[in-house]
Amino acid sequence: MPNFFTDNDDLQFYFDEGLDWDALVAATERNPNDEAAPANTQEAVSIYRDISEMFGQFVAEEVAPHSLDIDEHGVKLEDGEAVCAPQFDEIFEKLKGLDMHWLTLPREFGGMNCPLLSYFINAEMMARADVSVGTHYGFHGGMALAMLVFSMHEGTTKVVEGEIVQTRFQEEIEEIGRGDAWGAMDITEPDAGSDMARLRCVGEQDEDGSWFVSGQKIFITSGHGKYHFVIARTETATDPDDPFAGLGGLSFFLVPAWHEDEDGNRVRTVTIDRCEEKLGHHGSPTVALTFDRSPAQLIGKRGEGFRYMLFLMNNARLGVAFESLGVMEASYRKAKAYAAERPSMGKTIDKHEMIADYLDAMRTDIEGIRALAMYGAMQEEVGQKAELGAMLHGDSTEASEAERKRGKRLRNEARRITPLLKYIASEKSVEHARMCIQIHGGNGYTVEYGAEKLLRDAMVFPIYEGTSQIQALMAMKDTLGGIMKAPQRFVRDLAQARWRSLSARSPLERRVAKLQWLSLDAQQFLIRKTATDKMRTLGELPMAKWSQAFFKDWDPKRDFSYAMLHAERLTQLLTDVAIVEVLLEQAKAFPHRKPVLERYLRRAEPRCRHWHDLIQNTGAELLASLDESPSAEAAQ
Repeated sequence: MPNFFTDNDDLQFYFDEGLDWDALVAATERNPNDEAAPANTQEAVSIYRDISEMFGQFVAEEVAPHSLDIDEHGVKLEDGEAVCAPQFDEIFEKLKGLDMHWLTLPREFGGMNCPLLSYFINAEMMARADVSVGTHYGFHGGMALAMLVFSMHEGTTKVVEGEIVQTRFQEEIEEIGRGDAWGAMDITEPDAGSDMARLRCVGEQDEDGSWFVSGQKIFITSGHGKYHFVIARTETATDPDDPFAGLGGLSFFLVPAWHEDEDGNRVRTVTIDRCEEKLGHHGSPTVALTFDRSPAQLIGKRGEGFRYMLFLMNNARLGVAFESLGVMEASYRKAKAYAAERPSMGKTIDKHEMIADYLDAMRTDIEGIRALAMYGAMQEEVGQKAELGAMLHGDSTEASEAERKRGKRLRNEARRITPLLKYIASEKSVEHARMCIQIHGGNGYTVEYGAEKLLRDAMVFPIYEGTSQIQALMAMKDTLGGIMKAPQRFVRDLAQARWRSLSARSPLERRVAKLQWLSLDAQQFLIRKTATDKMRTLGELPMAKWSQAFFKDWDPKRDFSYAMLHAERLTQLLTDVAIVEVLLEQAKAFPHRKPVLERYLRRAEPRCRHWHDLIQNTGAELLASLDESPSAEAAQ
């Protein structure tokens, strides 16, 4: 019988050896009085593994065979409601029967209390079967868990001796856990995508203190659901110095899209305007919505919307990375199976050198990106749970303060990894799907083989939940900002990487150190270039103002233009380095993982030298032409 878990040795490695399950189980099982909790880490991991094995069989047998039919049917708007393919709805009835929406929810609500990482692993397998089904699956238990976390942050959850005894959104959480509802994340508007300061959807409060949301949201995935996390403007700034201007004027709301009347009929307070016709993800509803004084509940305090949204987005970006891995895995396996059967010139095409190289590159990418995904998800989850545990403990003891610092340190590492991971997984999913078509040749261009569907589905990954360019700018900003905050540490790291590249005993360690040095040298070049360009502008000012202008008056849009131009190249360098660092640690602990690192290094080394060279030697002429362009003059 097919099983998308047991047929994947690399995925199983993370259950057998590759993760610090002790840390994750300890962070997840925080109630010492919970008699239903696993007795130890071994028992907990055995439970998680059994669930993933069951899920791997389910998606292989109940989802994958219906993928093309779901894609062909698409989503239709009928009588104001989004109608999915019958097979799509049947799958979610079966998931409901398996209680899979309870996976990550606490046992106090009837949940399984599994780590969020368990969901991410299952999400990869689901996306391998069908990415439309996988995307919608994420808007169930994940949204319910977000409700609980938001309640904890705002202080409306009560915990006694590790047990949750009360929480603000308990009714909604249980409804989603039962599979009777799901949520959606509503951010994008017709005139505001990545530039969130331009959002115009408004939240208003009446004399009784009740909140209402009005405006339009577009491109809302699974937006036909009942519960909507909506970011809306509650403060209108007329003064540019107003602290509520731009992002500071945004607040976060939970908006039910409907309620039932006395006869059990659905009464909508949020209207579905249309279902988008998309290139891919045909089975997944993507809708435009209108809010017209829709009743809403404020989450946290007014003006905190951007902070709450970042929490959702960060976890969503991790989710997209695992979805991307699922599509990459599907592309690789489909291409490999076809190549092993397609004869050409006296042998099957998997024996032809170029095709063999393509397949090896796909396999190597998947193993490297999965390693980074597992690492990043671990840092984020353990860090979040450490911070929440310290916060709910409610005191300032030495132990709770240490836990808070540990959580912050882990989440800072997750912040470093997440944009790199989302970038590389999204981009590689498109590359792999396109390669799958190429290996299929003319057959890949037809709908019969399903290769073209993988490319159509993959194309959205570099766009939604923050474009690849936004991820690159975030990575560049955080990286160079960290150097400016701690230049002495950066100089030390640069020198140590150079020394290890020459003196480390292990050849693998020397090669990893060489890539680290290339990355740090590129960062040093960007900082020097930025500082040099900034110094040139000081000549226009009196000398007395130089210190203020150089150390404080930085304009990111002007002063970091060279670094912004090369942000994607820097991000690809940073990503390869992050991956080989994780794989090196695996190789040290588990010698059988050394070939994975060696294969990745063989491909990463030449391209890292390429990115390093481009950063140092290209772009000046383009930037000069932009400065001289009519549009630049008009902007001034």
